[in-house]
Amino acid sequence: MMNNIEEVRKFNRLLIAGTGSGCGKTTMVCAVMKGLLNQGLLVNSFKAGPDYIDPMFHSRITGTKSRNLDMFLCGENVVKQLFAENSKDCDISVVEGVMGFYDGLGMGDIEYSSNDLSNRTDTPVVLVVNAKGMGTSVLALIKGFLEFKDNLIKGVLLNGVSPMMYPRYKEIIENNLDIKVLGFMPNLPEAAIESRHLGLVTADEIEDLRDKIDILGEHASKYIDLDALMDIASSAPEMEYEKVKIEKIASVRIAIAKDNAFFFYYEDNLDLLRKLGAELIPFSPLDDKSLPENIDGIIIGGGYPELYTDKLSNNTSMLINIREAYKSKTPIYAESGGFMYLGSTIEGKSMVNILSNNSQLTNRLQNFGYIKLIANKDNLLCKKGDSINAHEFHYTKSDFDGDDFTAIKKLTEKGRFCIDAKDNLFAGYPHLHLWGNIDFAKGFIQKCASRRA
Repeated sequence: MMNNIEEVRKFNRLLIAGTGSGCGKTTMVCAVMKGLLNQGLLVNSFKAGPDYIDPMFHSRITGTKSRNLDMFLCGENVVKQLFAENSKDCDISVVEGVMGFYDGLGMGDIEYSSNDLSNRTDTPVVLVVNAKGMGTSVLALIKGFLEFKDNLIKGVLLNGVSPMMYPRYKEIIENNLDIKVLGFMPNLPEAAIESRHLGLVTADEIEDLRDKIDILGEHASKYIDLDALMDIASSAPEMEYEKVKIEKIASVRIAIAKDNAFFFYYEDNLDLLRKLGAELIPFSPLDDKSLPENIDGIIIGGGYPELYTDKLSNNTSMLINIREAYKSKTPIYAESGGFMYLGSTIEGKSMVNILSNNSQLTNRLQNFGYIKLIANKDNLLCKKGDSINAHEFHYTKSDFDGDDFTAIKKLTEKGRFCIDAKDNLFAGYPHLHLWGNIDFAKGFIQKCASRRA
């Protein structure tokens, strides 16, 4: 049962946005968070949009779970609730923006942009500007962002600026524009975060990440006015929302794949399943020989299984165990990499083979962006006709994506079939945020519980 209750919360919050991808936004966010932590403050972190990788870096810095704030996937009210409730026990919540500050659903559209999130949650903004290679032109760039649309930009942070040149940049910006420059970060190759064709290398793959973060924190303490950032964050007004109360519906044990191949999970999804009654037991398709005992369901999230095909394929006892669990009607919920793993092959290497699809890595994005999923039949998570918003981002290609849901591209309104869904299966490329339609989460828990009936 879910009851809605009016809530009002006051909490310190700040969104750090960028002029565009590649401006040094993630580096600046990591530096600011570490600098604040070095002052003895409790910091919680968030990521605007659906990205999985950036929150992993946030969590490694703060020691707390980073969350996603996505208006398309969850809706405004739920975003406000998750933002407020996950900010209860901290001194400041820091949100990393997505892409450029005004970059929304499509060209010329600011809906679902960092600006949109900031305005709808009344969260003040500090804009990261990479001034490398610019002189007076930096004024035109900043002026454009300040005046393009209504915004809550309260300050600017410069990236790629030397300590010698920073005072001059600060002077010309503050003398010509009605905005404060609150600090800078110089070029720090020793603190650079590597990338691959799939995006940033994950936090767990960087052996010297702690050293890199320490360097960023030291420079933030030296070159950024952290007290001014706290003042801006504390200026954020109360947030009002209608709280959706979640109550337990059944006690179930669910095995969840967590290792170097499978690790894309929204923390709020896991919290929701726990609130509904799930005990989540981690297992490794890479290293464990069998599933945990006495389970009622299985979750296999996204990740990079295409990088571990030999090890996954050679762990035949796990492949057989999952196949037998499926045949015995154990509910299985799999997204993206998990969907590939349940198929016949990845890169020609044998996998679980409860689905017939074969997956290959390509050199370009296959499907990317927001979609609306509509069920074509009753299945593990929902009834025919039910819908939920979702997101896709993958370089791999499957020779059959399933046909039990219709995916409507938000940007183009074009539809296509996807997802293999049955009474005990939901498997496909799309990533769901279950707070977008809590009935999907309830459906999964209820199917898991029915095995105990």
